Amino acid sequence: MPALSPTMTEGNIASWKVKEGDSFSAGDVLLEIETDKASMDVEAQDDGILMKIMQGDGSKSIQVGTRIGVLAEPGDDISQLEIPADAKPAQSAKKDAPAEKEEPKQSASSEGSGAQKQPRRSGEKAPPQKYPLYPSVAHLIKENGLDESAVSEMTPTGPAGRLLKGDVLAYLGTVSASRPEEIMKRFNHNAHLDLSNIKIAAPKEVAKKAGEAPIKEARVPEERLVSLSVSLAAVIAAQTKLEETLGTFIPLSTFLERAAQVANDALPLPSNYKPTADELFNQVLGLDKVGPKASRGRYLPQIAALPPSSFTGVAPKPKAKKLDIIDFLASSSKTTPKKRTIPTQPGMSTGINFFSLKVPKDEEKRAQVFLQRMKTVLESKPGNLVL
Repeated sequence: MPALSPTMTEGNIASWKVKEGDSFSAGDVLLEIETDKASMDVEAQDDGILMKIMQGDGSKSIQVGTRIGVLAEPGDDISQLEIPADAKPAQSAKKDAPAEKEEPKQSASSEGSGAQKQPRRSGEKAPPQKYPLYPSVAHLIKENGLDESAVSEMTPTGPAGRLLKGDVLAYLGTVSASRPEEIMKRFNHNAHLDLSNIKIAAPKEVAKKAGEAPIKEARVPEERLVSLSVSLAAVIAAQTKLEETLGTFIPLSTFLERAAQVANDALPLPSNYKPTADELFNQVLGLDKVGPKASRGRYLPQIAALPPSSFTGVAPKPKAKKLDIIDFLASSSKTTPKKRTIPTQPGMSTGINFFSLKVPKDEEKRAQVFLQRMKTVLESKPGNLVL
């Protein structure tokens, strides 16, 4: 019968969880023990076989230390094993004890219930307590009328050298003197988690199921180059006219930027367009048919100048104009004003330019609509972009 607490002296067997001849592993519940305070399960410390049950289910008032069963090692043939002789139970041990030890106990019991048991002295002085006593320990010391000198003779087995209730009971002789130390060793053993025998398992390979298609890698969307020729002659003419009439020079980049803003407005949806939550809700209500299905784009074309198609070789020299005597005499007093050359951005020409966009395949038609709009705006009425 194991002692499940420092104050436990006897217990009852509620039921055995393992039958005779059955094998068990470490951690399995062997039996359930009842005390006057609680009911607890007793787990196996090692693997083994339950060879014999000495105290069956429902046994009452079994003293701590009394044999209740016999265990064998794993793999043993229990039919060939002999059960060792049982040790004397606690009650018979008390009867066979010398008369010198019984006399003080009998005299103490005859004196009344208030008499104290003979304390056990180890002869070694325990270190002083660094912490206050637990309430249960202080109550037990006061109840038995012990003083500070008796406390100094008790051997503490608690954490950080603290005195426990079992230490006081061992000093008074109520429990075995070695019992608190055994409990402390078992507690320290169980408090340490031994991971030396644990190995990290190798990662398991995921077995491919029959007929399962292999996982395809994500492909980069195919891109298309969409281009269109646009003439900037009307833009240059509008730029020159604004400078001559209003005296304000507007750079060519301003015309192109505003033309892109106009062309990006209300473009048709791409073929792979996924509607938003609001648009799906409008479809349920039937509101998606009220307005056109379009969205604003974010395109910005690349512009490159094209060489003139009529250029085949060396440019012909301009023909010399015949000089009239009247024109010669008139030029001395009047000079014709020089026209200002309007600069253009690098890569642009005042004639035909190449507008291009590199877009995914699904947005090819959408990009064509954008470039066509820019062509229409820049070639028809570019002055409306800045006025």
